[in-house]
Amino acid sequence: MSRTLTNPLDIYLEIGSRRTFAAALDWPGWCRMGRDEAAALRALFEYGPRYARILRSARLGFQTPGDISALVVVERLKGNATTDFGAPDLAPAGDARPLDDAELRRLQALLKACWRALDAAVARARGKPLRTGPRGGGRTLDGIFRHVLEAEAAYLSQLGGKAPPSESRSLSPEPIRRAILKTLTASAHGEIAPYGPRGGKRWLPRHFVRREAWHVLDHVWEIEDRLKEPGE
Repeated sequence: MSRTLTNPLDIYLEIGSRRTFAAALDWPGWCRMGRDEAAALRALFEYGPRYARILRSARLGFQTPGDISALVVVERLKGNATTDFGAPDLAPAGDARPLDDAELRRLQALLKACWRALDAAVARARGKPLRTGPRGGGRTLDGIFRHVLEAEAAYLSQLGGKAPPSESRSLSPEPIRRAILKTLTASAHGEIAPYGPRGGKRWLPRHFVRREAWHVLDHVWEIEDRLKEPGE
């Protein structure tokens, strides 16, 4: 069971013109969106217990905040078109810190917990209808899963890794997950050049974990929220 947090917890905000994201600096994946700062912080607070359940098996010591006042904004970033589209895109300043082996293991354990949550959500929803939007919109369960794998391939490229062939990813998520963990280690150890062959700046490992964990959990919670219960 997660403990209730009473000490302050550092939060950063990514503020766009139409959307704002609030995210915990030390807990990648715990990131929620709102129309403004207050709404984003409220959403983050409300998702604390859901995030805690996902990390429970990893035993990483996450503490659920007991009150929204525990969320202390320490950094504000000016958002961009991606922010307003609905995805966090910017790295807080702390993501540039070196990543030692202990922290690397913690972040890899956190990612594995997110992946387990996705696999469990897909398994629970298999063969069951998912709610659609008012106009019938929304990806199918298989569509959500494929979308996550395709995004992981793109994110891995940003980190400086190479995704396995698409046909292997379509059968199992394990090949790309192994590639992610391997590339994260190489990046943390300084074995990947900071710029790609075309001059683009690669993602830092902390930023990669932050974006990957957010995306996986965003779709875990989408599946959970759209899952129709019997008799509905």
